[in-house]
Amino acid sequence: MRGRSLLAGVLVGIGVAGFVDEAVFHQILHWHHFYDRGTSTAGLVSDGWFHAFSWLAIVAGLFMFADLQRRRASSRPRVVGGALLGWGGFQLYDGLVHHKVFGLHQIRYGVELLPYDLAWNLAAVAGLVAGTVLLLRARRREARTS
Repeated sequence: MRGRSLLAGVLVGIGVAGFVDEAVFHQILHWHHFYDRGTSTAGLVSDGWFHAFSWLAIVAGLFMFADLQRRRASSRPRVVGGALLGWGGFQLYDGLVHHKVFGLHQIRYGVELLPYDLAWNLAAVAGLVAGTVLLLRARRREARTS
């Protein structure tokens, strides 16, 4: 069940990262769409699919977590560590692959991108590091009690 706790957290983390990106950067700030290389209609449709994917990941992760809770088998450090890994991994994938490799969109347009890229990707790395530290601590704690 430890692996399921981790997976539940990863799914929630991916979903939250996508939801925050969509709500804040796409809808509130209007900095970009998921796909900016076409018409505004294509951008809006791509945002809709991205939003649906984000919510699907959150719902799947929460169902897994609820099942683990019902069985009294969840590992809180693994869920939280997984959520940080999911969030950081998604953020880094988005920042490197979507933004730079595929050029689907940039964080913002009409500005110097380096500070935005650094902030985006360093935040992702911080999430990955924090999640890894939590998971390593959980593993050590579990090894001592076994």
